[in-house]
Amino acid sequence: MLEVSVPIDITHVCVSGSLSQPVLTQPPSASASPGASAKLTCTLSREHSTYIIAWYQQRAGQAPRYIMYLTSSGSHTKGDGIPDRFSGSSSGADRYLTISPLQSEDEAEYLCGVSHNIGVPFG
Repeated sequence: MLEVSVPIDITHVCVSGSLSQPVLTQPPSASASPGASAKLTCTLSREHSTYIIAWYQQRAGQAPRYIMYLTSSGSHTKGDGIPDRFSGSSSGADRYLTISPLQSEDEAEYLCGVSHNIGVPFG
């Protein structure tokens, strides 16, 4: 079984000029077998449900790797070298990262963060 960890203690970027901070929530972890599919969820607070989020992958001992930006319409822009196995979708305030089929190299923490500046990923 692969452990795909989605930490609750996530990093988020403040949006300039907003009256309130966006709040993101994620389930703590998920496990799946290689070859299976994993669908990870990042939920924005209702008043920020139209915001763009960014997904990152962080393997143990490494810096976060940018996976994609994801809009409320579900359109997404992947980072360089991100395989087609990674896809994004949206429904309301939920932003999903789907990995299918899972490979052993996908074992990592997956972070989501609110973004207002596409083009400034971590790292």
